[in-house]
Amino acid sequence: MIEFSAVTKRYPGGHEALKSVSLSVADGELLFITGHSGAGKSTLLKLLPVIERVTSGSVVVNGQNVSSMRAAAIPYLRRNIGQIFQDQKLLYDRSVFDNVMLPLAVTGVHPKDAAKRARAALDKVGLLAREKANPITLSGGEQQRLAIARAIVNRPAIIIADEPTSNLDTDYAGEIIDLFIAFHQVGVTVMIATHDEDAVRRAAGKTTTRNVQLKAGELIL
Repeated sequence: MIEFSAVTKRYPGGHEALKSVSLSVADGELLFITGHSGAGKSTLLKLLPVIERVTSGSVVVNGQNVSSMRAAAIPYLRRNIGQIFQDQKLLYDRSVFDNVMLPLAVTGVHPKDAAKRARAALDKVGLLAREKANPITLSGGEQQRLAIARAIVNRPAIIIADEPTSNLDTDYAGEIIDLFIAFHQVGVTVMIATHDEDAVRRAAGKTTTRNVQLKAGELIL
């Protein structure tokens, strides 16, 4: 269970990105967070892995208040959260395979086991045949799938994705949404921030979803 309670996020200069937002997300839920650019969607997602901290209120994940978490504990929290943001931060001096291996190396997984898990993640997103390629040679949709493979390789219980279909054509966008549906259907909690109405409709036509809207930092249920 994820619980945002009366969350306000105020940036230096006084801009309030979020205004007393309260929202519960059930385990295994597929939740879309919609709203125009600047509505606060990205900020809301960044509170979960403590990329940003609340100004007031609290964010609780499985009974743990992450909004007051010590810095030393944050890396352990992030191992259980697959993060896909618009800036994918792919490493172009490494292969597709090595990009996916990196989170496993950081967490100390044995190299043999890590290789198996990396290839399983690449297979899941349909990129196993490209494992030796440089990410810069991939299409936009393939780069997004690579970012997803890297996000899921640690087998997280939660996936957060910020505009994952942005700048993709309809076919690629549909493939990305179908991947998130597949994770949701095996019990992973998925939160997607998007303004892509077609993506929301596609998911709703295939599985149980929920949609909440942010407008100028306020939640509209």
